[in-house]
Amino acid sequence: MKKNVWRAAIEVGFIIFLFYSNLLMGEFERSGMARQRGIAWAIEDIFTAANFEIATIAAFTGYILLEFLRKRF
Repeated sequence: MKKNVWRAAIEVGFIIFLFYSNLLMGEFERSGMARQRGIAWAIEDIFTAANFEIATIAAFTGYILLEFLRKRF
């Protein structure tokens, strides 16, 4: 049981990491303001409560989907 909890925590954490890294990369694209304002501004801009809520929901949804597919195939 303990092993399953650690596995879930690692997978959810990795999905959240990918979400935030994608947001950070988006801030440095042509349309992003981070090119003018810098990395500190970009980090402050992406770490909001709304983004954390979206990342958490997406991470748990992704984890549930992955577990379903693992058990099915």
